[in-house]
Amino acid sequence: MSDARRPRRVAEQLRLHLTNALTREIADPRLSSLVVTGVDVPPDLSFARITVRLMVGDDEPERRKAAVSTLQRAARRLRSSLAPKLGLRRVPELRFEYDAGHDATRRVEEILAEIAREPTGSK
Repeated sequence: MSDARRPRRVAEQLRLHLTNALTREIADPRLSSLVVTGVDVPPDLSFARITVRLMVGDDEPERRKAAVSTLQRAARRLRSSLAPKLGLRRVPELRFEYDAGHDATRRVEEILAEIAREPTGSK
């Protein structure tokens, strides 16, 4: 039973420590408005899928790409700094992805608004 909760606990610890590390340890202007939106860890704790989002400039694909690539380059250093904080024998490999969930939500809302504006034809 406790094994099922372990990945969630590790994911939450990773999220907290990563958020802290990104605000205090990495001084890169491309990451200044970055927010960790989610962390998923499989039961074997081999890797962590970390989704991030820019609070400013998220509508610019170049900025998104630059932020994720900067994080990927810093992943090794971040992983090393997380090791003593997590207390695990092996810290999961960090894999960063941009969180496009808000974009999909926004697009669905736009489509629904278009449908609502269309005149309805009766037969």
